[in-house]
Amino acid sequence: MTDTRDLLYHVDGDLVPASEATVRVDDRGFRYGDAAFETCRAYGGTIFAWDAHVDRLETTCELLSIDHDLSAADLRRRIDETLAANDLADAYVRLSITRGVQPGKLTPRSAVDPTVVVSVKPLPRGGVEGERVWDEPAIVRTVDTRRIPDEAIPAAAKTHNYLNGILARAELRGTDADEALVCDLEGNVAEGAASNVWFVRDGTLYTPTIEGPVLPGITRGIVRELASGADVPVSEGSYAIEDVLAADEAFLTNRTWELRPIASIDDIAVGGGPVTGRLSRAYDERVEDSCYR
Repeated sequence: MTDTRDLLYHVDGDLVPASEATVRVDDRGFRYGDAAFETCRAYGGTIFAWDAHVDRLETTCELLSIDHDLSAADLRRRIDETLAANDLADAYVRLSITRGVQPGKLTPRSAVDPTVVVSVKPLPRGGVEGERVWDEPAIVRTVDTRRIPDEAIPAAAKTHNYLNGILARAELRGTDADEALVCDLEGNVAEGAASNVWFVRDGTLYTPTIEGPVLPGITRGIVRELASGADVPVSEGSYAIEDVLAADEAFLTNRTWELRPIASIDDIAVGGGPVTGRLSRAYDERVEDSCYR
């Protein structure tokens, strides 16, 4: 695999070596986490579900009042240039837009000169003939960290301020866990530190509602759609940890993992199953049809 130091990143219109890719220390993205980002996957040189990523990025920027004045075509061009410069067809892609450099005051100015960064790294081929980026089903553990209420920071905003997830993952130190299961202030299951959570009981697929403090994941939306097409009933609501522990099968979703079965939660075996397998195959077929054929 390519050494990260050998990669080229796209920083404010220029392709620069990763080791030299920098932003100013008074950039608000660095100073305050005042920035929006999207994690995408390129399959065969195509950004999968690009329109959905653009829509969510715009939602985040609107929630943060970052009027960046950049078109979707311009952002896509920067991504395509970065992939081409690194000779990558299958890759992790991260696109960030910060509010840019402003005086060191908490109150942001309405005028924005954004900082735009595209970083990439190689990933395996996806689709029907692809391979997973994970080796085993996920070991999950619950944590004491709670999800920030939507009334405090909108869950729909995918920002650089990931301290909530970092604190959740920090609780996993010294364990064998791959992911932290985070609850809301009422004790209901919200999401993983960097993933959405799903479980199956009696053939019905359940996932926490995005009316709570849950990020509306792009992969989450696709799985929801695939389940409907496969005649798998889906229920969105508020669920206790005990509901997930009693499930017939469970899995996590995010852009990098795609669908990853949950092996266990707090040492209680859960595992994948027929619904997880069917939806995973359907997802691979969607990727194959959209990006490789």
